[in-house]
Amino acid sequence: MIECCSKNPGHLASSLGAVELIVAVHYVFDTPKDKFIFDVGHQAYAHKIITGRREAFKANRTSGGISGFPKMSESPYDAFGVGHSSTSISAALGYAEAARLKQTHEKVIALIGDGALTGGLAFEGMNNAGASAADLLVILNDNNHSIDANRGALHEHLLTLTTSPFYNKIKGHVWETIGEGRIRDGIQRMVHSTKSGLVKKSGGDLFEALGFRYFGPVDGHDVEKLVETFTKLRDLKGPRIIHCLTKKGKGYAPAEEDPTTWHAPGKFDPTTGERIISPRAADRYQDVFGQVLVDIAKEDERVVGITPAMASGCGMTLLQKELPSRFFDVGIEEEHAVTFSAGLAAGGMKPFCNMYSTFSQRAYDQIIHDVALQHLPVVFCFDRAGVVGEDGPTHHGMLDLAAYRSVPGMVISAPSDEMETKSLMHAALAHDAGPYIIRYPRGMGEGVRWRDVEPYETPVGKGRKLVDGKRVAVLALGPAAHRAAEAAKDLANEFGICPSVYDMRFLKPLDEQILEEAAEFDTILTLEDGTLKGGLFGAVCEYMAEKGHLIHIEGCGSPDEFIAHGKQSDERTLCGLDKDTIERKLKNLMQIS
Repeated sequence: MIECCSKNPGHLASSLGAVELIVAVHYVFDTPKDKFIFDVGHQAYAHKIITGRREAFKANRTSGGISGFPKMSESPYDAFGVGHSSTSISAALGYAEAARLKQTHEKVIALIGDGALTGGLAFEGMNNAGASAADLLVILNDNNHSIDANRGALHEHLLTLTTSPFYNKIKGHVWETIGEGRIRDGIQRMVHSTKSGLVKKSGGDLFEALGFRYFGPVDGHDVEKLVETFTKLRDLKGPRIIHCLTKKGKGYAPAEEDPTTWHAPGKFDPTTGERIISPRAADRYQDVFGQVLVDIAKEDERVVGITPAMASGCGMTLLQKELPSRFFDVGIEEEHAVTFSAGLAAGGMKPFCNMYSTFSQRAYDQIIHDVALQHLPVVFCFDRAGVVGEDGPTHHGMLDLAAYRSVPGMVISAPSDEMETKSLMHAALAHDAGPYIIRYPRGMGEGVRWRDVEPYETPVGKGRKLVDGKRVAVLALGPAAHRAAEAAKDLANEFGICPSVYDMRFLKPLDEQILEEAAEFDTILTLEDGTLKGGLFGAVCEYMAEKGHLIHIEGCGSPDEFIAHGKQSDERTLCGLDKDTIERKLKNLMQIS
């Protein structure tokens, strides 16, 4: 795992921390007949390696290679596809009820981390499962704490007692003999009260209250103890949870010492642990966002930052350091992050709510119901918009343009570079009429100067012309505008003619002045790092049809399919958003060669 991840970067620390848990599950349970379901899935590397994909793992996350996450179409051992958080318990409950109805008797195991357990969906699943008689085992991979030696003996005794086949057989017999009624209920309350007093420090009281039988804690790196415990729990019935304490990065010192950095460390020397960091030709969009947020927060005391557990990924750690009282990391709770932001806005603050584009899908109802419907001025900053590279289809941010364009009163913008990002953030600060989306891609910007430059004036719904040309009007949204301008320059140098190129800046509202100007051309070509259906291409087609403009329109963007994982540059080529593909497209449309 270490050797492969040093060459093909992936999620290392979380996968190292779950090795013994995964080995023990596969040893005790009859997978793939028994269903083993992961949460998030970035801890599943050991699972892939020991289920027939050891050689394939060498090409993990590369174009044409296996996915970095469990994927049903990849292996029968991957019982449920995953990439987002907190889904495992709900999916596992579905599997368990299906097995009951079909009388197939397979066991169902869900492995969820303490971080994913903060997500509301996990509690919805537990609430439903706890009220059922589902034959479901949840393994809580708790890597936020180490085992407390002072409490170890008591916990070991409780674990041994509650997992004992003799204890559970006697308990079952007593329950059947007493039958349902006041006596049984009274005994159950007494046992629960006594047990919860002993295990409440480890969280057992919460799970028992939700209807789960709680076991643990147990050392999640003691594979023999795990095998022994899982064997005892395997034949118990009903919803039950085993609490396992693990250490992120276990077995590799650099990852153990700094699990945040080594969650996804990039390339590194496996022997020395030295990370191989390539020099950056430009600032990353997330760093631009982070710095500008701090700057405007210092100027305007209403500004606050909200992130659902993505502080380092979105660049908000700078706000956390500079103005900690105005920084809120709410955990893996996108829905709560949005409604919390709505409350802040209603209370007179100016919230900048940052989340990855793909995760914003989880809060779609809250964005509509709690923000847009009430015209609250929440600024949504969607990081990782468009293709994201090796994380693949669970993480691509391809659907946000189409998803939010239909929401009344929504402003949707897409900066083409670092300076545009800065300018749009300042424009969003001044916008009080309702929600304002700024969506930008993963990775580096264009290398334009932005730190010591005053922001541009960017009125809502106003784009800009980058290149003046003929025949074809290129309407670009986001950084593809620069690729189109580069292609136009090449065509002008080679053929003496080029298209006009416009940086639209806004998907909603559209710049109708630009659209009317574009309607005078022979052809319109739209460019967007998102789905063509319902995005800029769809919006331009709708406008031209509505106005009665008879003009040929073509679009480059995501086709109507989920794009596989691979290099971000290859994915953009697939969507027709690289300079060479745009140039070839323009040659064909302009009939020049």
